[in-house]
Amino acid sequence: MIVCSCNVLSDKDVRTAVNSAAPRTAGQVYGCLGCSAQCGRCARTIRKIIDEAVGQSALTCPLGCGCALHAHSR
Repeated sequence: MIVCSCNVLSDKDVRTAVNSAAPRTAGQVYGCLGCSAQCGRCARTIRKIIDEAVGQSALTCPLGCGCALHAHSR
């Protein structure tokens, strides 16, 4: 799905940038993708994608086992 029609950025482009470079603002996402904000209508959608990605990474086990958080017996 195209989230930014001015720069022709898809949600996949934004997710890839968020997962690889860990930008925390829409402006940083634009920079990672080699463009800049034009009209700004996509900023909320980009922010939502960032928040979803950060939320997913927070649910990942810090021990790197790939599980959803659970008690490890160590």
